[in-house]
Amino acid sequence: MYSSLDTIWTLLGAALVFFMQAGFAMVETGFTRAKNAGNIIMKNLMDFAIGTVVFWFIGFGIMFAGDGSFIGGLDFFIRGDYSSSIPTSAFVIFQTVFCATSATIVSGAMAERTKFSAYCVYSLIISALIYPISGHWIWGGGFLSQMGFHDFAGSTAVHMVGGVAALVGAKILGPRIGKYSKDGKARAIPGHSLTLGALGVFILWFAWFGFNGCSTVSMTGDSSILTASSVFVTTNIAAATATVAVMLITWVRYKKPDVSMTLNGSLAGLVAITAGCDVVSPVGAFFIGLFAGFAVVFAVEFIEKKLKIDDPVGAIAVHGVCGALGTILTGLFALDDGLFYGGGFKFLGTQILGVLCVIAWVVVTMTIIFLIIKKTIGLRVSAEEELEGLDKKEHGLESCYADFMPVSLGSLAAISPTKVIDTQEDTVPVVYNTSKTDAKFTKVVVITKQDRFESLKIALDNLGITGMTVTNVLGYGMQKGSTDYYRGTPLEVTLLPQLKVEMVVCKIPIDVVVKVIKNVLYTGKIGDGKIFVYDVENVIKIRTNEEGYDALQDDN
Repeated sequence: MYSSLDTIWTLLGAALVFFMQAGFAMVETGFTRAKNAGNIIMKNLMDFAIGTVVFWFIGFGIMFAGDGSFIGGLDFFIRGDYSSSIPTSAFVIFQTVFCATSATIVSGAMAERTKFSAYCVYSLIISALIYPISGHWIWGGGFLSQMGFHDFAGSTAVHMVGGVAALVGAKILGPRIGKYSKDGKARAIPGHSLTLGALGVFILWFAWFGFNGCSTVSMTGDSSILTASSVFVTTNIAAATATVAVMLITWVRYKKPDVSMTLNGSLAGLVAITAGCDVVSPVGAFFIGLFAGFAVVFAVEFIEKKLKIDDPVGAIAVHGVCGALGTILTGLFALDDGLFYGGGFKFLGTQILGVLCVIAWVVVTMTIIFLIIKKTIGLRVSAEEELEGLDKKEHGLESCYADFMPVSLGSLAAISPTKVIDTQEDTVPVVYNTSKTDAKFTKVVVITKQDRFESLKIALDNLGITGMTVTNVLGYGMQKGSTDYYRGTPLEVTLLPQLKVEMVVCKIPIDVVVKVIKNVLYTGKIGDGKIFVYDVENVIKIRTNEEGYDALQDDN
């Protein structure tokens, strides 16, 4: 009744597509800051877990239980028979992992400022309703399928759905604190580990052979074998071409080959080829990858700089833009019906229409869903929670990296005082010392938690302190640090990660500086930190050999 070879092939594909969750988790974690790493991992985990349950309960039926033009049917807990040359269970798990992939795309675009509870609600709804309904149109016998719309493995059905949802969510959510200056200029907030990001891309590239190649769900007969083999080749060529294209584009535009953008280029090529990987030649795959490479670079810049939408990982450009582009380009490069191969405009028009219909569906529904979430349980964390990091506030994690000192001082320094913090309980005029002869130099050293640095820097910037040295350190006080827990068990902490902030002040009264620091860092709990004040005998600027007051100039 069943084909062993087809079943094994489909289950292999399901396992590889599931492994893509690890790839997405690494990409998103690497491209964001260390203080949110645990939150990113948790969201990716729950995308798959929540998605599996609700897709089994209702989503699968909506997608496949019927041949209606707009919706499938209701088959709670999947009791129907959907077998072919493979059993129903094999088909179900294969479709489940695809659903989870679409949901998890949104995680990166909304990273570092989304409430975990709100994200779980979103994940449930997209897996239960949004993805299954548009998926039915394409793969379940709906109106797009009836029209001849072609999306072999999901450039539109999976990736564009996730990318458009990410666009809507990130727009409603708003940018991260410090992403844009007062005049609207975008600032770079680097991720804490390009190494993790690269690992994620390699995992995704590897697993994509299952995503695309195993979507034949058959290896019986010469036709299936030839199709699967061709899919492997076109998938790889498109990804490689896009990677090289982005490397060269960024080399010309930025004077250096950009690492993170090139990694996005690999994913852009993979997303774009997914729709037509079974019907285009290697030459067609080359051009699809080439166009995707150009598209992702300029889309990332346009979304960030023109639309003012903060997407930390480039998910909107990679999955939304390149998903739509690859689907449309299939109408040009398909060997049988493509415009460039004598197929006329009908197939190309169908591809464009399908893309527009799915975009409209996702934009309308996800706008409603995100606005409802925003008005009820809230979509975004508070400014304080965002500055301290979602790991700490949402999950009770002091650090995802234990003793490994993960904080990137470059990324911390990217935060600017765009949010005014009231640093003094009583506003009093600050009397600055401008006398060179009576200049007194004082060194202030602050030991505090890493997640408090951004608030401290904003407060000191507002006060007029512009020069400081920041160092990652390890240590503890008499209390041995606050008690942290892992899986409910107290951790035996010996050395805690801290930041040491050093500055030399002259013009600003030292009592004012100390008061501001205390007001910002005080919580009343163990671990608020310490302030050390030292007299400084002299200051010498090496470049000019100036000493004393002149050596500081306008620094403090």
